[in-house]
Amino acid sequence: MSKEASFSTELLSLLEENPLRSSEILAKLLGREPSEVEQEVARLENEKVILAYKAIIDDEKAQRRTVKAVIEVKLVPERGGGFDRLAQRIARYSEVTSCFLMSGGYDLLVFLEGSTLQEVALFVSEKLATLRGVTSTATHFMLRTYKEQGILVGEAVATNRLPVSP
Repeated sequence: MSKEASFSTELLSLLEENPLRSSEILAKLLGREPSEVEQEVARLENEKVILAYKAIIDDEKAQRRTVKAVIEVKLVPERGGGFDRLAQRIARYSEVTSCFLMSGGYDLLVFLEGSTLQEVALFVSEKLATLRGVTSTATHFMLRTYKEQGILVGEAVATNRLPVSP
């Protein structure tokens, strides 16, 4: 790996850990000048390597009452387009937060959010399941988040079990 590619890789790792670090701090960590870091971040943003900076929120502490679901979707691949066109169409819905092509028992894994169970159910039954090429869906509602994008969420769960020793 070239020195510049290594610089980009290290910079991306540091930004994934904490995108709020200043270019001065990043420069010190990388042994570079702040102007070099700023130029590289701008290049990575312009080339769409860096797509967004996003905070991870504890919905319970923020008192956000969103309903989150994961949907397994089976598709019929299109001639000449495979799954891509339909997957991109599904990904464009505002309710959809993530959409992945999968291997295994289903083709797409779709994450979505709504205000109520009914809103999510209506999305699945009226928008998703009715699309030409969608053969089946299986919806799973998320009940509680323990870890989000590598970050532990909420307080540690205390157990009332006694320690066991051999």
